[in-house]
Amino acid sequence: MSSSLSGRTVLVTGATSGIGYQAARLLADGGATVLMHGRTADEARAAADRLVTLADVPADRLCAFGADFARLEEVERLATRVLAEHSHLDVLVNNAGMAAPERHTVTTDGNEIAFQVNFLAHYLLTHLLEPALTSEPGGRVVNVSSSLHRSGSIQWNDPNRTRRYSRLAAYAQSQLALTVFAADPRVTAVSVHPGVCTTSLMPLYAHEGESPAEGAAHVVRLCDPATEIVNGAYYDRGQRVPPAPVATEPRTVKRLTKLADLLVGHTA
Repeated sequence: MSSSLSGRTVLVTGATSGIGYQAARLLADGGATVLMHGRTADEARAAADRLVTLADVPADRLCAFGADFARLEEVERLATRVLAEHSHLDVLVNNAGMAAPERHTVTTDGNEIAFQVNFLAHYLLTHLLEPALTSEPGGRVVNVSSSLHRSGSIQWNDPNRTRRYSRLAAYAQSQLALTVFAADPRVTAVSVHPGVCTTSLMPLYAHEGESPAEGAAHVVRLCDPATEIVNGAYYDRGQRVPPAPVATEPRTVKRLTKLADLLVGHTA
């Protein structure tokens, strides 16, 4: 791992298991201060403790934060706390994700749960953290997306998919939205498909996968300032490839921003 990560501050959402946990390990190993997010503060602290105990990560490089992304008010509280404690953030890794449930499920905020947890919460968090990400040049966002975004479509008139729900379509829609969001001009962002890894999401793809550490290495490479990135770029593991054509259409980017602002209750 290059020493160019040394002294940098990185927030990783969904850092308690899988790719997020392994990314936190690699980033801390490289000298970064890692803000580890979990669904609860206890889960995040337990994950940080595991890295200290099992991976010899220095405890002072890890900070634990909790927020349930199925509740947007918790996302707002997370952003407030991060900004209060870290006026500058070098990288935000939008990694937290869930498989869409079998049954159509709506959050207390009124959004289909996978769309909210996988996309809307990250959309909101990114914009709330914009002052810290842009306080110095070079701040970047890495969206951990999925090759399944290619099979997705955003149901503009029914993003909650109340009329026709399928868990795979709901998941693909959330990943397409996250990939489109990387082209938003407000912050420099890329998205990456880390490969099919043996995480809780694997049943959506295949029966066997690479290790989460292999997937995490692709994510961490994009966090490294030594890796030059272009806003809106999409990576399949280590290779930059074109995303689904719709993902870079300026009209789609604008339309998604409008929809997301409406659903998170913020006006741009």
